[in-house]
Amino acid sequence: MWKKLFKRHPVQTVMGYRIPEPRLTGMAVWWALIYLGLPLLAIGMLMDGLIQLATGVCTGVWCYF
Repeated sequence: MWKKLFKRHPVQTVMGYRIPEPRLTGMAVWWALIYLGLPLLAIGMLMDGLIQLATGVCTGVWCYF
């Protein structure tokens, strides 16, 4: 299965020009962080808020500052 994911495809040419392989760009990484990172951060903050309301003990990272 891993070989299938990391298999390199043969170089494609169009009218003698080599077409670059698809790759991750900085913008793709940025959008992945926004769409994956922000919801996880929000869920963590919600869980910390609920624990703090129920027990009175702050468990978040910002409690140490």
